[in-house]
Amino acid sequence: MFVDPPAPEPWHKGDRPQRTTSPSQEDTPATYLFNPEYERLVVAWNTVKPQLDALRTALDKAYNLARSPQTWDAPVGERYVEDIREWRNRLALYRHAVLTAISDQAADTPRWVPTTAAIPRAN
Repeated sequence: MFVDPPAPEPWHKGDRPQRTTSPSQEDTPATYLFNPEYERLVVAWNTVKPQLDALRTALDKAYNLARSPQTWDAPVGERYVEDIREWRNRLALYRHAVLTAISDQAADTPRWVPTTAAIPRAN
C-alpha cells in the first residue's frame, strides 16, 4: 500500500565523513565521530521494522483465512472480514507514520559530529 521511506544508513567499515573545509578550518584538522543520536535512529528502525512486518504478516494470514469460504458458513462472517481489512489498513497507516517519523528525524540529524578528542600531531 505504502512505499517505505528511506532507512537511516548505518555505519559501515571504512565509512568517513564528507570533507568540508572552510578557510578558518584549514589549519586545524577536525576529528569526527559517528553521531550517537543518528545511531539511535538506526537501532530504532532496525528494531521497529521487523516487528511491524510480523504484525502485517499475521494480519494478512488472518485476512486470507477469513476470506476463505470454508471459514464462515454464516453471512455474518463478512463483518469479521471487514474488521480485519480495517485493522490491516490502520496498521499500514501506523507503520508508514512510524517509519516516516524515524526517516525524517534521520534526515535532519547529521551522521557525523565533530569531537573534541585530542588529535595526535607530529612535532
